[in-house]
Amino acid sequence: MPDALMFDPRDTAPRPVADPATPPDELDASEKRAFNKLQKRLRRQVGNAIIDYGMIHEGDRVMVCLSGGKDSYTLLEILRNLQRNAPVNFSLVAVNLDQKQPGFPEHVLPEYLDRLDVEYHILERDTYSVVKEKTPEGKTTCALCSRLRRGSLYGFAEEIGATKVALGHHREDILETLFLNMFFGGSLKAMPPKLLSDDGRNMVIRPLAYCREADIAEFARRMEFPIIPCNLCGSQPNLQRQVVKEMLAEWETSHPGRLESMFKAVTNVAPSQLADRELFDFAGLEEKQARLNADRIALHNEL
Repeated sequence: MPDALMFDPRDTAPRPVADPATPPDELDASEKRAFNKLQKRLRRQVGNAIIDYGMIHEGDRVMVCLSGGKDSYTLLEILRNLQRNAPVNFSLVAVNLDQKQPGFPEHVLPEYLDRLDVEYHILERDTYSVVKEKTPEGKTTCALCSRLRRGSLYGFAEEIGATKVALGHHREDILETLFLNMFFGGSLKAMPPKLLSDDGRNMVIRPLAYCREADIAEFARRMEFPIIPCNLCGSQPNLQRQVVKEMLAEWETSHPGRLESMFKAVTNVAPSQLADRELFDFAGLEEKQARLNADRIALHNEL
């Protein structure tokens, strides 16, 4: 039996899904073809990412972090779809972190998930109050909110025996993080498709790593997911991430294909062509040169 999830996503036929995840009946034939093409593309890209990085294995219990946004809805739906055709057995459990934001529609996700054949949990943690209390006026809440959210979800994953924690970050998220770290952090790093947490307790996967945000947005629109906006960070003006997002969007408009090329660069790193002394032994180049020269001389003498 194969250990890693290995399958051809092209073989997964379009899946009839019960409400609420059914495209509107009024779609005409051309729209239905466009939707099927989009769905197949997302399945293929998610399947390829799972294969390339060995994200899901036999017996895995995958905790899908469901925020109520377009990315996490799409992630859950595509994984449910692929699960039916995968040659390995794995289970899915959806988890939403209710951060007690004022006005958060608590009924939306339970009503949606009750109509899906998937296990789910609503984890209640009042991180909103902590973030608002600890964040100085005029500062963005993202960093602290992210840490608190991550800590809550990672801890809960252990409680329910989840072997993988699936997050809904896509291609643009990865590239935005790359530039944010370069511009403001002085480091060359992004979001890896697969990550072991610092304490070694959680394995994080990002199955949407190969997917374009525009495709995800269109899929979410056609599926009519009940989107819940984030009123904590989404309403903050002048976020650095938003500025970078707009920069990348402008590049893609002016130079189509640039984002794809940049993402390929993230997967094709040449440490010897950078300047990180931890990744490449620059100090040992003379020794390597002497060794190569000695090998050439020895080969010449043998001839």
